[in-house]
Amino acid sequence: MRTPLIAGNWKMNGSTALIDAFGDAFAAAKLPDGVDVVVIPPFPYLEAARNAFANTPLQLGAQTLNPQHSGAHTGEVSGRMLKEFDVAYVLVGHSERRQLYRESDEEVFDRLIAALEVGMIPILCVGESLEERDAGNTMEVVLRQVGYVMARLEPVQRYQVVVAYEPVWAIGTGRTATPEQAQDVMAGIRSYQASFDKTLAEQLKLLYGGSMNANNAAELLAQPDIDGGLVGGASLKTDDFYAICQSAG
Repeated sequence: MRTPLIAGNWKMNGSTALIDAFGDAFAAAKLPDGVDVVVIPPFPYLEAARNAFANTPLQLGAQTLNPQHSGAHTGEVSGRMLKEFDVAYVLVGHSERRQLYRESDEEVFDRLIAALEVGMIPILCVGESLEERDAGNTMEVVLRQVGYVMARLEPVQRYQVVVAYEPVWAIGTGRTATPEQAQDVMAGIRSYQASFDKTLAEQLKLLYGGSMNANNAAELLAQPDIDGGLVGGASLKTDDFYAICQSAG
C-alpha cells in the first residue's frame, strides 16, 4: 500500500507571515491518517518553517541542492546544510530548473545522488512541453527523463526516489491534464519501473503536478497510479492546501 504524499512547492514565493499562518492552520488541523504532507519553501524560510511546523504534521522540503557537499560554490546550498534544518525531501529536475537554469539530465542525476547520500528523499520531476505532447512524444520524453536516472541507480536506491509527473504546459497556466491523461503517463512510468523490479513498480510513489487545486485534486487522486500531488500556486493558500490534503485521504 503506497502512502499518499502531498507536497507544496512555494517556488520563489512566501513570507515569514505565511510560514506562521501554515503553522497555526496545520497545528489545529486534522489530516487523514496515512497521508504525508510536505511544504517546500524558499531556502531563507527553512529555519522559520522548522520552528513553526514543530507541532504540526508538516514535513519540510527544499527546492533544489548542489551536487557537491561543500566547496567554492557561491550562492549554492548543499544537502548537508539542508539536513541541519530537518529537510526530509528535495526536488530535483523541476521543469523550471531544467528550462531556466539549463539543468541537464546528467546534472539532475548528480543532484539526486547528492540527496540520497545525505539521507533525503529526492522528488524527481519529469514532464513534457506542449510541443512535445502535440507531437505525440509525451512518453518518449518522460521515460527518457525517468530512465536516465533510474538506469544509473543501484537497485536499493531506486526504492528511495519519488517521481513527480508535471506536464510543463500545465504548470502555473491553470490548464491541467485530464485525470485520464495523467493516469496514462503514470501507468507508463510504473510499467517502465517494472522492467527493473516488479516490487519496485508496485511501491514507487508517483505524484501529479501541474495546476492541481482544491477543485480537481479529488478526481486526480482517485486515479489508480496517482499517489499524491506536487502542488504549486494552491500550496500558498492554507485552506486550499488543506482541502487538497483532505482529498488524499
